[in-house]
Amino acid sequence: MSNEMKNESNGQVEVGGANVPVRFDTKIAILLRDDLETWQRLNVTAFLVSGLGTALPELVGEPYQDADGTPYLPMFRQPVLVFEGGKEAVTAAHERAVRRGLPTAVFTSDLFGTGHDGANRAAVAAVGKGRLDLVGIAVHGPRNSVDKVLKGARMHR
Repeated sequence: MSNEMKNESNGQVEVGGANVPVRFDTKIAILLRDDLETWQRLNVTAFLVSGLGTALPELVGEPYQDADGTPYLPMFRQPVLVFEGGKEAVTAAHERAVRRGLPTAVFTSDLFGTGHDGANRAAVAAVGKGRLDLVGIAVHGPRNSVDKVLKGARMHR
């Protein structure tokens, strides 16, 4: 490995002087219900990834800075893959993620009608796990496990 230098900050590994893409051992994935409006898909995705970033700080890289020295916030160190599927696919993926003990964030249809964090948490707390009207989930874990959780989903178009 002396001629291989891993540099995940730019998503590349240097091998013998050539940059090749990094293959991460883990996966960050969002699964959205396919009947959502565009604004809902974007909103749900933003909320879901915020859960992973705060609960798993090791997923977040270093802060950015442009050539003028203007600082910017850090982002995830690896890609976020976005999938879609029907209501049944999202429900099944949620069940598999919870069963596997993977870090999971949820967004239910009730959250479109709430206006703040406390109301969001209360809406989720009011419904049992098996009865949540899920419109999206975020999950992180070993690639293989996340792939099994997402069985039946397709890449978002």
